Amino acid sequence: MFINPFEGPPSIVIPDDCNIVFVSDMFLDDYTGGAELTTEALIQSSPVPVFKLHSKDVTMELLEQGVQRYWIFGNFASMNTELVPSIVANLRYSILEYDYKYCRYRSPEKHVSAEQRPCGCQNEMHGKLVSAFYHAAKSLWWMSEKQQQRYFDMFPFLADNNNTVLSSVFDDEFFVTVKALRHKHQSTDKSGWIVLGSPSWIKGADAATKWCQETAREYEVVWGLEYDQVLEKLAQAEGFVYLPEGGDTCPRMVIEAKLLGCQLHLNQNVQHATEIWFDTDDMFDTEAYLYAARERFWNAIKQDMNYHPTISGYTTTLNCDDNLYPWRQSIGSLLGFCDEVVVVDGGSTDGTWEKLQEMASGDSRLNVHQVARDWESERFAVFDGAQKAEARSRCTGEYCWQQDADEVVHEDDYGKIVNLVANFPQHADLMSLPVIEYWGGPDKVRMDINPWKWRLSRNADYITHGIPAHFRQVDDTGNTYSSPGTDGCDYIHIEPGEPVPHLSFYTENVHGCRLAALGGNDEAFEQYARWFSSLVDTLPGVHHYSWYDIERKIRTYKNYWSKHWQSLYNIEQDDTPENNMFFDACWSDVTDQDISNMASRLENEMGGWIFHNKVDFTTPTPHLTLERGQPTIMCDD
Repeated sequence: MFINPFEGPPSIVIPDDCNIVFVSDMFLDDYTGGAELTTEALIQSSPVPVFKLHSKDVTMELLEQGVQRYWIFGNFASMNTELVPSIVANLRYSILEYDYKYCRYRSPEKHVSAEQRPCGCQNEMHGKLVSAFYHAAKSLWWMSEKQQQRYFDMFPFLADNNNTVLSSVFDDEFFVTVKALRHKHQSTDKSGWIVLGSPSWIKGADAATKWCQETAREYEVVWGLEYDQVLEKLAQAEGFVYLPEGGDTCPRMVIEAKLLGCQLHLNQNVQHATEIWFDTDDMFDTEAYLYAARERFWNAIKQDMNYHPTISGYTTTLNCDDNLYPWRQSIGSLLGFCDEVVVVDGGSTDGTWEKLQEMASGDSRLNVHQVARDWESERFAVFDGAQKAEARSRCTGEYCWQQDADEVVHEDDYGKIVNLVANFPQHADLMSLPVIEYWGGPDKVRMDINPWKWRLSRNADYITHGIPAHFRQVDDTGNTYSSPGTDGCDYIHIEPGEPVPHLSFYTENVHGCRLAALGGNDEAFEQYARWFSSLVDTLPGVHHYSWYDIERKIRTYKNYWSKHWQSLYNIEQDDTPENNMFFDACWSDVTDQDISNMASRLENEMGGWIFHNKVDFTTPTPHLTLERGQPTIMCDD
């Protein structure tokens, strides 16, 4: 491509979709240094798009372009410091301090070595400008506690800032590589010591070499190798010696050597060496601290940004009026916290679709669509997952909240959902949240079912709903159905069809406690009841009205659900007393009065029942009673 030598460099434009501008002297593409590796690990884990800007390229024009963006300043020695007053006055920003930029040499010890007198930069214009720049930041991020304290000693007012010690940051590939190297060399006889041969004055290569010689240790000076080669050498070495000449805030190679099993010989200038996460024999503590650094950083930055990611709620409808679902209250609760609500109707003929259109005309956030299906098809049950997938595909928010037409969110949970989305775990796609499922009215909450459901997810294009691949079957006519084990609406990866892993609050210990409580253990019941009550006060969830009106539910079993499961699982189930889990009679012989009587008994004598087996009134199911009331939107109806 021809470049006109008389033209200046092309103007830089901050992309419209970038929420964050990250400023640094160099990035990983320019130089593989410790600061650059940490910066890259943070950028790659950002929950929002990031624009990389070299500090030398920062101009007043770019500051004006990015005045609505959030800025993060790493190393900025190449930036025109005359811009600092404009940055302080106009931008929202954080600073990630890797060394000591208040000093002209970025190291007080190097200052002494260069000028043969103590550093006094904190009292000069440069130091005062840097301290003012730092003091105006929304948050300050340090590499070590000693580095932070040195700044506080020089500029006591910085202690009033929002300060966090971050330490060096590593990406997922690093943790995988370290684990693989430890496994690869677990039987290797480690030998020799590694010396970092950096020509940088502060790195202390000469002092480290001298120590090896004086202690008669075999050693190898490492410099100029690829990063993976350095890690390979550390994994096979007996130890690593590092004796910097000045304060080195959080040298990565020291951390890498520790995680790869090296003995360490360090001096007091390795400033993170005595911190609790590092000064331990428990490798898990060190790795856990380092692994959490990215999420710790971005959760705080999102708070600084007043970051509010968009939420799309989605649901499906089909003849909801005839089925007596609280579908309008369900959608109303979604509108309480969602930026948009997508509803896909399956071809309702009872007036539901017309009422949906009327609701949408009064609220621009409500997007309704009709995708009619052949509900008389032999495999109609598969359409349930297809409708959810259709609704999800129309969502435009950054996160998605799914609920059914008989589920309602309590108004006290609206804010909790917004906060949860803003702090969504960095390495998760899907989260399970609590379900309060009523039995026969507001006074009984079921405990015989798992108290969770897949609910909140990233709006990633590889997530959809359907039958997991390992359950999929094809009948003689080529139509898909499922083996038992799914309801056909699972969250799955769109290509391989595997289930999407999910985060859950529901642990094995809680599960065991719930089963013991169901088995009649009074102590377990009290423990589970306290846990569940605390859970629904802490985490957002939904109130599920599937069994609120038991008589209505039995009628749907008679008229719909038996056919649904036969369709989904490709089974034939004759209408016999043995196949009827409610009555010792064929469904065709069950009267409306029979259903009313059964509903009354279930409501009064039971606290729930999973109808895989015939109901047994001799073993009443325990239930929970919660002080928290129903959603107001249900009480007002």
